[in-house]
Formats: sequence, structure tokens, C-alpha cells
Amino acid sequence: MNHHQNPPPRVTLSAQIERITYTNEENGYTVAQVKVPGRQDLVTVVGNLMSPTPGESLKMYGEWSSHPKFGQQFKFRKYKTIVPATIFGIRKYLGSGLIKGIGPEMAKRIINRFGKQTLDIITYHPQRLAEVEGIGSKRIAMIKNGWDDQKQIRDVMIFLQSQGVSTGYATRIFGQYGQASINVVRENPYRLAEDISGIGFVTADHIADKLGFDKNSAFRVRAGIIYVLNRLAEEGHVYCPYHLLIAKSEDMLAVERHVVKEALNHISVEKKIVIEAFDPNPADSLDTGKAIYLSNFYFCETYIADKLAALGRQPPNTRPADSEAVLDPIQQQLAITLAPDQIRAIRSAIKEKISIITGGPGTGKTTIINVIVQICAHLGMKVLLAAPTGRAAKRMHEATGYEARTIHRLLEFSFQKGGFQRNEDDPLDCHYLIVDEASMIDTVLMHHLLKAVSMHTTLVLVGDVHQLPSVGAGNVLGEIIASERFAVVSLTEIFRQAEASRIVVNAHRINRGKMPDLSPTAGKTEFYFREREDPEEALAFIVNLVVDHIPRLFGFDPLADIQVLSPMHKGIVGAMNLNRALQEKLNPQMDAVRRGDLRLRTNDKVMQIKNNYDTAVFNGDIGRIHRIDPAAQEVVIIFDGRPVVYPFSELDEVNLAYAISVHKSQGSEYPAVVIPLLTQHYVLLQRNLIYTAVTRGKQLVIVVGSKKALAMAIKNNKTQKRYTRLCDRLRRYHNESSST
Repeated sequence: MNHHQNPPPRVTLSAQIERITYTNEENGYTVAQVKVPGRQDLVTVVGNLMSPTPGESLKMYGEWSSHPKFGQQFKFRKYKTIVPATIFGIRKYLGSGLIKGIGPEMAKRIINRFGKQTLDIITYHPQRLAEVEGIGSKRIAMIKNGWDDQKQIRDVMIFLQSQGVSTGYATRIFGQYGQASINVVRENPYRLAEDISGIGFVTADHIADKLGFDKNSAFRVRAGIIYVLNRLAEEGHVYCPYHLLIAKSEDMLAVERHVVKEALNHISVEKKIVIEAFDPNPADSLDTGKAIYLSNFYFCETYIADKLAALGRQPPNTRPADSEAVLDPIQQQLAITLAPDQIRAIRSAIKEKISIITGGPGTGKTTIINVIVQICAHLGMKVLLAAPTGRAAKRMHEATGYEARTIHRLLEFSFQKGGFQRNEDDPLDCHYLIVDEASMIDTVLMHHLLKAVSMHTTLVLVGDVHQLPSVGAGNVLGEIIASERFAVVSLTEIFRQAEASRIVVNAHRINRGKMPDLSPTAGKTEFYFREREDPEEALAFIVNLVVDHIPRLFGFDPLADIQVLSPMHKGIVGAMNLNRALQEKLNPQMDAVRRGDLRLRTNDKVMQIKNNYDTAVFNGDIGRIHRIDPAAQEVVIIFDGRPVVYPFSELDEVNLAYAISVHKSQGSEYPAVVIPLLTQHYVLLQRNLIYTAVTRGKQLVIVVGSKKALAMAIKNNKTQKRYTRLCDRLRRYHNESSST
């Protein structure tokens, strides 16, 4: 009889992690050395572990195998985290950040005092924690609550972590579903993508795969289609042509076409999408005449078209003669002489119910807004001023002396009360509404704004149509102008004071498809081009500019005044890599909270990357990290003098902002701007992108890169077409109303 038989195929192994040999953060695949009770040598274990920590005790289920190179190892399929029993293990467990009120340093102090009794003390005698230096009654209560919370969610956490869910997401899932979490995830993990912010289809699909879901599962295919539509919305599209959606879904999900078509019909019945036939005679057999909308976008787009058409049919608020009479006195009062284009724009704004004023930098848009405000004041008319971002609203206020608010504040957004409080039932009380930086307004926000505009209000949209369209879906200003159904005044004249600025002159040259003036000038100027072909050289040069050259020569603060604007996120001179390099130079501290590849430090410059209506911090807002509190699991970020608390689990909402994408810079101005521009960016080299980047700099613009890349960008005026039907709808509604 052979006494050296292999152990049974499936066994249980209890062990403590001693060291991590390898871990893949994306999928959790880990190779670790563990200490097994009763064995002297360390054992190698292989499997999926989320956030493995030395000192953690695990109960693993799997089998032994022999690797030709690494010898005997234990491959586990599932695991459970056991509350650790050794001093080292307890310290690691407590210092992991899972218990609010205890960070690594505090964990060490507690264990030094109580040793192996620590867990019993926290569970049964928490008041004794007062024996530890730095722990008062407030912290004891925090630790006790954190410990009790953990007790409730421990099973859920362990289950979710065994399915590849990170601690942060597991906490959110428990917050959403409570004790039902495990059942919800087992029944339909794709619900997570719909219900929980930050968990997308890819994560849900990974969990579903681990749970053994079929790739043709109806849950999977429906969630996949919604995911494709959401991804397209992130790229700026309001709808997707039918044949394109079928092809993209088929490709991404790796399923047959008929499975996608069947799922589409189901989602349509559930009213999650709208399928609209806009061409009864499609040109080919690919159903090009059908547009697939997420229901919300369909509703928003049709509402915008309806409301603008209805508002445009109303009589104006003022008699032209009245406004003409006050035009000269106002010019005298402001000590200005208006140019013909400006007078045309003002007359249009007064005479028409809806008017659009568009023009580049230095064309006098702010003066026009100021004069309209003064006319309204003279005629006793109430005017409201708004802009999409806080920074644009602030500029509006500084120029006119009148209060200007963000659109969100104007519409009185309240998270507690559930959305915008100003709407059809409680519209804005004003004769005139002037909105600046209108190119930034996306489809959803425009719909909310128009809901709050009453029929007696005159709407004036001011912006620069040549800039990049909104970050969100749609191209609202561009489509309204293209419909040719409303009064549009395009300002082309650059005023004398602006003509002196090389930034303004070069921005207009770029917009006309000409190369900017790159000739060297004697002394300091506002616009520089520094040739660097090699990405690594460009990176080093940019870092040097921001850290040393610009502050020394121009007196700008590297954090407060200088903004690097990159055409793309990835690559050597993409925003991500630039952020890492600039952070190391400008803020090289040790205290950091880590989220994936991101290290956040006290005093870091950060940007909010999604709207958070709860905290009233919006996509594109820039702040500074004021404090990191490992014990409370919180980061405090200051935005415009206002502190906002972020739990560690919500730090996926912020990113470093030493460098940002050009898209994210819309509506903002910075004293100094540095723009990397290399041929590696060729995919994104477009005229409106460079134009937008250059117009963000108030006093200094430095372009670093190659003349070839600059020429490519200026030549490429083919802006990426966004799928939106607002222009068609406005034309159709206008024609319908004209014929009735």
C-alpha cells in the first residue's frame, strides 16, 4: 500500500499571509507565501485575493498541485478572512483601515497595551480603550460603531471580496442592499452596474463570470447594451444608430446578433430605451433610419426642441424704441463706444425672444452682456445671469457687478429634496435670462434649464461655438445655431486692447486654419512655442517649466496659477503621467492614501471628475487636499474656500489636477497654461481642441512639442460628429408651426 498518496483533490487550508510575492490589482490574482500552523517552511498559495495584507489569516478551499518550476503550491478557489489571532495579525487587521477610528499607528498603540486580548477588549470592554494614549470618549464611540458595523457586514464583505469586489465597492453594495446583498449579487450581479455609482458593467460582468453566469444570459446582454449606450453618451452622443449599436454590442459581448436584437426589444418594452425611426425609407438594409436612445436622453432632447420652438413663438418683452432710447446714455455712462457687431448683438437680444451671441476671445462678448444688463435696469426689467461653472459665473459677476450663479445654483438643486427645485411648477422669475459659456451646456442640463424658463422670459445664450462641445452628451449650442431657426450674431472683430495680446491673435489665427505666429519677440511675451520632438524630453521640459522656469521668470504660483492641459489622458505626455511627474516634484510627501494607481497626498491639487449633487461639487471643480485622516477613513478637500469631506470609499470621484485634459478645462481660465502637443497625440489633434486650450490662458500660453503636430491639429477641422437630432427636431417643429 502506498503511504504517499496525494491529498484529496479539495482540501481546506488555514494560514496566515507572511508576504505577497505578486498581485494583480485589476483582477486580484495573487501569489503569496503563507505560514501554516504546524509547518516550519512557508507555503506558496495561488488564487484571487482582493487587497491581500501580510498578517491576514485566511481559510482557503482548493487543492494542492505541483508547479514544474516553483514546486508544491496550494491553488485556492474560495477563501474566508478569519479574524487574526497573533499579535502581528491583529495589528495588520486593525490597521487596515476597515475600522473607523483606527489607523496603523493607533493599531500599534492599542496592541502594545492589550496584546492578544485586543479583540476581546474592543468587543466586550471598549471603555478600556481609554487606557491608550490619544483615545478619548469620542474616538471610543467611533471605534465601537465601526467594530459593530464590521460585525454586521463581515459575511457580506467576505462573500463580495471572494467575488473580486474591492473593500470600497463592497461597502457601497452593503449600504445599498444591506443583509440582502449576497442574494442580490447571486441572482443578478448586473444590478450593481445600474444601482451603484462607480461599479460599471465590466466589474459586474467579472463577478457574474465567477458566479457561473452564461455569456448569453438575458441579464448580461441587456446590461451590456445599456453599457454601450452609456459609453457612447460619455463620448458625447445622445443616441446611437441602430446598426452601429447592434455591431458594438455584438462585438463587446461576444454573442450572436439575434441575441442582441432580442435583448433590445426587451429593454424597449421595459422603457429603458427608445427606438425612433427617423427615416421611413432607409438608404440600405442596415436600419440606418433608427436611432436608439437611453430614455432619459430622448426625453431631454425632445423637450428642448419643444420648449425652444414654443418660446420662440412668444412676443418679445420690450419695444425696440425703448431700448434704442437708452443705448447712447448707457454708452456714455460706461465710457465705451460699441462696434457695429456689438450693437447688432444687443438689438437682437432685446428684439428677439431667443438670441445667440457667439464669438472668440477679445470680441467683446462681456461688454455686450454688461450693456444688456444696463438696458434691462433702465427699463425696470429683472435680469438673471448664469453660467455652467462656478469660475465662469464669477467672471460674469466681476464684469457686470451683478450677481451671477451657476446653472445648478440658479435652479436651486437640492439633493435632500431630490433634484432641481426650479421647474415648470416654480419657474425663474425674470424678464431676461442671460447664460454665458453656453457651448458647455449638455443635453440634460439644457433640459433642466428650459423647464425653469417661463414663457414671458427672453433667453440670451452667449458662447464660443468654435470651442469643444460640452463634456456631457450633445452639442446643444452648435445644433441650435445649425438649425437656423433663431437669431444668431457672430462677432468677428477683435478689439484694440485684445489685439495687443499674442494669445488672442494666435487663437483667432488657429480658428481660421492658420499657423499661429511663433516668431521670437524681444523681451517677455504671452505666447511661446518650444520645440521638443521626443516625448520623454517634452515631459522633463514641461515639469521644469512648471516647477522652476515659469514661477521664477513670471512670478506665477505652480499650484494656484499654472495649469497643464494635455490633449489626452494616456501616454508619456498624457495627463496621467504628467500628474505623477508633477506630484513628485511639487508635493513629494510620504503620507498618501492609495486608490489603485492613484496616490493622494495632503496639499495635492485635485479635480472632481463626476457631478456629486450630495456635496454640491461638480465635474471639473478643482480643489486642494487639506487633510487625510486614516483613522476616520476620510479626506478633506477645499473647493473655493469650502471644505468637503470624502470617505475613502468615494475617492474614485477625484483625480490629480496638476495636468488635466483640454475637455476638462472648458469654462475655466488660468493665468498660465502649458500645452504638450506631439505627433503621439495624432488621434486627438483637432483644430477646436487646440483653439480651446489656447483660449484658456489669460496671461501666458506655452506650447511644447512639434510644429508638425501643431500643423496637423490646425489642418484637421473635421470635428468628431456627435449623434444628436436636436437640429433636425428644431427645423421640423419650426416647419410644423409655420404651416399651421
